[in-house]
Amino acid sequence: MKVIHISDYNPRMGKLIDIESYDLYKLNHIDGAINIPNDTLLYNKDRLLNKNDTYYIYCRGGHKSKRVVSILESYGFNVVQVLLK
Repeated sequence: MKVIHISDYNPRMGKLIDIESYDLYKLNHIDGAINIPNDTLLYNKDRLLNKNDTYYIYCRGGHKSKRVVSILESYGFNVVQVLLK
């Protein structure tokens, strides 16, 4: 699994996805990040993601993003976990 720190992320690298609930996203998110809650992303992965693109995925604590990145990788998506701490 690929992992980077948020300080190493650049928007030119790919889309940044916050997988927290919409309410948590509204309270605090990284500028430029889009919100796709983790269950929504996993259940709609083929409609929301393109296997030719790279996606950078984060959550507040890192546990949900680790699980989501692992699952999406198993389906052949180019995903990277982004750590905030």
